[in-house]
Amino acid sequence: MKIDLNSDLGEGYGPWRMGEDAAILTVVTSANVACGGHASDPDTMVETLLLAQAQGVVVGAHPGYADPLAFGRRVIPMTPTEIERMVACQIGALLGAAALAGVPVTYVKAHGALANLGADEPAVADAIARATAAVSRDLALLAISGTELEGAGQRAGLATYAEIFADRAYLPNGRLVPRSRAGAMITDAGVASARLIGFLQTGQMPTLDGAAIALKADSICVHGDSAHAVAMAADIRNALTAAGVTLAPFIAP
Repeated sequence: MKIDLNSDLGEGYGPWRMGEDAAILTVVTSANVACGGHASDPDTMVETLLLAQAQGVVVGAHPGYADPLAFGRRVIPMTPTEIERMVACQIGALLGAAALAGVPVTYVKAHGALANLGADEPAVADAIARATAAVSRDLALLAISGTELEGAGQRAGLATYAEIFADRAYLPNGRLVPRSRAGAMITDAGVASARLIGFLQTGQMPTLDGAAIALKADSICVHGDSAHAVAMAADIRNALTAAGVTLAPFIAP
């Protein structure tokens, strides 16, 4: 059995840094690099790309609402056309940094509130997929499993992959429990690892409110923006490896 571990990185800005990217990059196999919307800047993008390259980690673009004060975690009223343009330009920004750094970018994963809205709203999902395809049809789309984003990627003719979350609880409809709700975040690495191993063995994901649901996964997201992120990511990787799971990128570099 093989699975990818991804993390959202490059989310600092100027002298301020979010998380321990260099340490997380020794654990994960794919890195979703912020594109200057919810976080990041040219220096941060280039430096993160080079760190990922040094660890042999595959890189994707991580566009989100241009709302750094809320870290891209609130919905900004925008039309699908505005979202399409915003996403295309953010992907383009990372591709420019990647060209300078000499690092390939192979996929796109929407961030935060944009990804959650795209999970439910077909028009938003299609806008994200169209933007990705317009920049390059060689880019894949990494989408939350079982959501509108998966279908949008397929309709746009993009190679589309599904992800689940190591440290987020699920609702019975397959969506993530909102961060504002108790139990939304899983902070115990043992609990997270046991849940993931059970899922990989059965294809069934436990939910906060009801019975387990069927999902598929090509990649597992481990968040890198908490105080215990590195230790938790390492513990999850070690537990998966001990269970016979091979860690490898979901898409070839």
